Amino acid sequence: MSAEAADPGAPLRRRSRPRIDLRRLGRVALRGPVSRDRLPDAISHVAEAHRAHHPDADLTILRRAYVLAESSHRGQMRKSGEPYITHPLAVTLILAELGAETTTLTASLLHDTVEDTEVTLDQVKEQFGDEVCYLVDGVTKLEKVDYGAAAEPETFRKMLVATGNDVRVMSIKLADRLHNMRTLGVMRPEKQARIAKVTRDVLIPLAERLGVQALKTELEDLVFAILHPEEYEETRALIAAAKSPDDPLETIAENVTHTLRDAGISAEVLIRPRHFVSVHRVRRKRGELRGTDFGRLLVLVGEDADCYAVLGELHTCFTPVISEFKDFIAAPKFNLYQSLHTAVVGPEGAVAEVLIRTHRMHKVAEAGVVALGNPYAQDPAAPPQTEPSDERADPTRPGWLSRLLDWQESATDPDTFWTTLRDDLAQDREITVFRTDGGTLGLPAGASCVDAAYAQYGDRAHTAIGARVNGRLATLSTVLSDGDTVQPLLAQDTASGPSPDWLDHARTPAARIAITGWFSDHPDEAKPDPETADATGPGAQGEPSPEREAPVGTAPARSRSGPRPTGVVVDDPNAPVRLAGCCTPVPPDELTGFVVRGGAVTVHRRECPAVTAMQEIGRAPVAARWADGEGRESDAGCRVTLVAESFGRPRLLADLTEAIATADAAIVSATVEPPSEQRVRHTYTLRLPDAAGLPGLMRAMRDVAGVYDVSRAQHPAPTG
Repeated sequence: MSAEAADPGAPLRRRSRPRIDLRRLGRVALRGPVSRDRLPDAISHVAEAHRAHHPDADLTILRRAYVLAESSHRGQMRKSGEPYITHPLAVTLILAELGAETTTLTASLLHDTVEDTEVTLDQVKEQFGDEVCYLVDGVTKLEKVDYGAAAEPETFRKMLVATGNDVRVMSIKLADRLHNMRTLGVMRPEKQARIAKVTRDVLIPLAERLGVQALKTELEDLVFAILHPEEYEETRALIAAAKSPDDPLETIAENVTHTLRDAGISAEVLIRPRHFVSVHRVRRKRGELRGTDFGRLLVLVGEDADCYAVLGELHTCFTPVISEFKDFIAAPKFNLYQSLHTAVVGPEGAVAEVLIRTHRMHKVAEAGVVALGNPYAQDPAAPPQTEPSDERADPTRPGWLSRLLDWQESATDPDTFWTTLRDDLAQDREITVFRTDGGTLGLPAGASCVDAAYAQYGDRAHTAIGARVNGRLATLSTVLSDGDTVQPLLAQDTASGPSPDWLDHARTPAARIAITGWFSDHPDEAKPDPETADATGPGAQGEPSPEREAPVGTAPARSRSGPRPTGVVVDDPNAPVRLAGCCTPVPPDELTGFVVRGGAVTVHRRECPAVTAMQEIGRAPVAARWADGEGRESDAGCRVTLVAESFGRPRLLADLTEAIATADAAIVSATVEPPSEQRVRHTYTLRLPDAAGLPGLMRAMRDVAGVYDVSRAQHPAPTG
C-alpha cells in the first residue's frame, strides 16, 4: 500500500493551514533565483509558519540557505518525479509548524546538500556558522562505499552521538524521515517494509523519547499502513463508521464546558481524535469499541494551578473513574510530557478520557524538544558565566540518552550496536532510583540491582555481591521500582567476576555489554561445566582463570581439558594417605605431604599455613599429586572447609544450609562466630560427592542474600 496515498494523518491534520502543493512549489523553484528584496515564493509558507511561532525572527539567513539549497539541488529529481528541492522544503515546513527556531530551519534546508551535492561542510560553516554546520554534519549519512553493510548502523551511531551534544540533530532527522515516509509509495514493497521496520524500531522510539508526539503519531500510522495493511484498513473502516452527528464526546464536551464556565474557570475544551494506531491499541485492549473510544477530551488552561482546579470540578460534578487518574504534572514523564489524565462518566454511562494541561504544556507535548527553541542559547536574564565551559547543559536532561552514549562506546561492532540499540529503545518507560550519596540513577522500567551497580560503578560492578534496597539486603536480581534507594555492595576481592545469570537480570545495554565483555576476556568462565553451572546466581563469581593470580583462600581454576583427577599419589605407594582437615585440599589444588605417626602421609594444600610450620620444625615434605584416573578415589567423595562472610540478618543460617543442601553437599560440622559490627563469619566443613562441584557450591552460597564472600579455609593445624 502506498503510504502517500493512504496518509492516515490527513484526516487529523490541523485545519488552520491548508496542505501545501509541494509539486507547484518545486516548479516555482526551478525558475531560478528571485530578487534580493523578497523571499522566494517557494519558502514563503515556511516563513509564514515560522513567524507564527517567532514573530521577530530574522528571515535573511533562511533566504540565503534556500538559495544555496535550490541551486545545489537544481536538476536533481526525487523518485516520485518531483524536483528534489521539494524534500528539504517539506522537512523545513514540518519543523516550522512545530515551532523550531531559525538555526534548525536553516540546517533543515541544507541537510542534504553535503550528502547529495558538491557543497562541502567547510562551505556551510563559512556561510552559516558552526551551529548550522554541526547540525548538517550530524544528519549526513556515511558512505556505503566506505562502510558497506555497516553504513546504516554507523550513521545512526553518528547521529546519536551528535544528538548528545545538540538534540536539534535528531529533530531534523525525524522530520526528514516523516516526509520520506509520506512519499514512500514510489518504492518497491520490500524496500517500503525495510524502511518502515527501521522507522518502527528506531525512529519512532526516539521521537517518543524526545517528546515529539506530532511526528511520532503520524510515523506510527504510516508504518501501520505499510506493515499491517489489513488491520490498518479495518481500523480506518471503524473510524469512518464511527462518525456520527450524535457523537457522545460532543455531549460530554458541552457539559464540561458549561461546568467549568459556571465555576469561573477559563478553559478551552476540545475533542482530540485518536490516531489510527491508538484506536487499534484500544480495540485490542477492550475488544469492542465504545463510541467515546475514538477520541479524548482536551482541556487547555492558562496556569498550572488551573489544571488542578479543572480536575477538582470534573471529579465533583461527574463520576470519576479513579483507576484512570494519572498526574504527569507533579511527576513529568522522562520526555518532558506534562498533563493530568482522568476519565469521567457522562450521560447514559458513556466514559470519556480527559487530558488537562496548560497551553505551554500542550505545545511541549506536541513538539517536545522542538518546542524549546534553541535549548543552548544563553538566557539574557541569566548571570554571565565566570568561567568558560565547553559543555552545554541540555535542559531536557534525558537520562536515556546519557546511558545510550555511554554504552555505545563499548559496542564497537556495528551489529552489536544495532541490535542493542533496538532492544534499548524497545523499553518505553523509565524509573528514577536514588543513591545513598544523594545522587540519582535513571534506569529503564524493569531494571534490577545489576543495572544499578553497573550504572553507578561501571566495570567495578563485576565484583558486586548484592545490594541494599530501601535499607534492606537484596539479591542482585531484585527488580527496582521508581523512587527506590539502592546501594550496590562490592566484594573486596577485585579479581572476582560476574555470574552468567546476571545477563538474565540486566536490562540496560551498559550492563549487558560489560558482562558479555568480561566473559569474552575470560572464556574459561563463560561456559562452565554442567556440574558447576546449576548453582550460579546473582552475586556469584567464577573461580579465577589460570592466567590470573588467585587471591588467598581461593582455589585456582580447574582445568577444563583432560580427565578429572580421582585420587592422590605419593612417593611411597604403600603408605596410607589422608587429606588434611586444616585446609581440605580438593582437585586441582597443588599438594605437599608429610609423614605422620603410624607412617601415614597427610596431604595439605601447598599454601596451607601448616606446611610452613612443618618445615620449620624439620619435617621433610613428601611429593604428592592428584592421580589422573589411576589413584585412589574415596567412595565418600571429598571434604572441604569453607568460610562465608556475611551481614547479619534473620534466617541467614537457614538460607545458607538450604543452599548447601541444594548443591548436594553434606555438612560435617559448622561454626558461627558471634556478630561483629553486624558482620558474621560462618565456617562449614562439608563433604561433596565430587570435587568438581566445589565451584558451584561456592557460587550457590554467594547467591544467598547478605553473603558477600565465600572462600576456602586456611586454618593452622597441629603438627602431630
